[in-house]
Amino acid sequence: MYKEDIETKNAPAAIGPYVQGIALENLVFTSGQLPLDPESNQMPESVYDQTIQSLKNIEAILLEAGSDLTKVVRCGVFLKDMNDFADMNKAYATFFPERKPCRSAIEVARLPKDALVEIEAIAYR
Repeated sequence: MYKEDIETKNAPAAIGPYVQGIALENLVFTSGQLPLDPESNQMPESVYDQTIQSLKNIEAILLEAGSDLTKVVRCGVFLKDMNDFADMNKAYATFFPERKPCRSAIEVARLPKDALVEIEAIAYR
């Protein structure tokens, strides 16, 4: 079975013992992506803007792996506060206007760096 670690400078570097993504045969799995800008290492304030940045980071990893957002089949969304669901959903929908993946959205007690959202994805290539 073919397995490849995926890393790109166009997404934040891993801050622990993991990689940004793994390609396994025709599938690409991303690690959860915080809304960190890969150049400035800064995080936007609103959950809307954080969702956009997290999905941009996922997109960069998928592109590095030879995939893209149109090939995402599943996302997991972790929210600090489920009251932010509507704003997250508005931003999220702009990345998946036609081919919508399966998704779960879960409220969690806390996220790394006190982010408001973290998103992971599975895609094919």
